[in-house]
Amino acid sequence: MDAIAHVLRAFEDPSIPREGELDPVRDAKNVDFDLIIDDLGVAERRLDRLQKEMKTKKTPELERENDVLLRAKAHLETERPLREMELTADEKKRVRGFMFLSQKPMLYVVNVGESADLGAALAEAPSKAGLEELASRPATGVTAVCGKVEADLAEMSDADAAEFLGSYNLKESGLVRFIRKTYELLGLMSFFTVGEDECRAWTVPKASRAVEAAGAIHSDLEKHFIRAETIHWDDLLAAGSEANARAKGTLRLEGKDYVVEDGDVLHIRHSG
Repeated sequence: MDAIAHVLRAFEDPSIPREGELDPVRDAKNVDFDLIIDDLGVAERRLDRLQKEMKTKKTPELERENDVLLRAKAHLETERPLREMELTADEKKRVRGFMFLSQKPMLYVVNVGESADLGAALAEAPSKAGLEELASRPATGVTAVCGKVEADLAEMSDADAAEFLGSYNLKESGLVRFIRKTYELLGLMSFFTVGEDECRAWTVPKASRAVEAAGAIHSDLEKHFIRAETIHWDDLLAAGSEANARAKGTLRLEGKDYVVEDGDVLHIRHSG
């Protein structure tokens, strides 16, 4: 997995019992503690094996692995998740295989109750739940949804869903906001390719170059990349067609080092 989403209850409903009072911060910290303990066990077991291996064959690779795991163990013993520990690119590569759970980016999802002004309730939910401090930490984010409303939306047509959202002073669903927050947390964005019968979105890291975006479509496009015809999606819709955009000069040619923007529409020219 790329990240963890922890849904935190922040609504009162006697028909859905729970043990103890509502406390999203406590619930968040309890799960984080469980992840930390699990990772600590993984680190300790590997360190024990490393000590035995290094007694018979001490290599620079084993020493570097031992050093980063000792740092990770010390960090975890302070009851802080590994996502808050600074690691170099090389160190991240060394610990990747251990799949440390507390190293994964964490998105806290506050699940609020249904209310007349749900838009305001969702906007205020992170601060009312007391999650602002947790959400300010490295590789951590927070968003809010109303699970009951989302369940109703899932059964509706697009037109009915838009009208239903409007009755709550909302312009978009919690699912859309959840996806956007996830992309933000993971440092991702989307660009589009369009054809006569298909429009498709491709996910790439932010600040990707055009040649790297081409590689997300197919490795041959990256290898034989020449140019990318580029236009932002809203400019394309305003023009009405690629031909009109080309005539207006809003469709432009970019080289391999062009930094792709979120929402760009690309047509890759290649020699393959």
